[in-house]
Amino acid sequence: MKSIFITFDISHKEDIITMLEHNNCRGFSFFDQMQGRGSRTGDPHYGSHAWPSMCGGIISIVDDNKVENLLAEIKKMDTNAPQLGLRAFVWNIEQSY
Repeated sequence: MKSIFITFDISHKEDIITMLEHNNCRGFSFFDQMQGRGSRTGDPHYGSHAWPSMCGGIISIVDDNKVENLLAEIKKMDTNAPQLGLRAFVWNIEQSY
């Protein structure tokens, strides 16, 4: 099993949830109203007057064989709108119950 943590401009929320559903990734936790700034490119997401946009995050535990397809779809979304900010991080899940 793998954990995939996806951070995104809030405008991507529905697309990310739809992508997870289409890949049969039923379980996830959504973090609403996150603030942040990308490490390489993109605008800050602070929810302030100067930087009004916000970001969100979703974490899902998925089967290993789903990771490559999810990452490919996320990369495609990011390529279509690079200034919005969209990243995914994958960790091994050692144990769960």
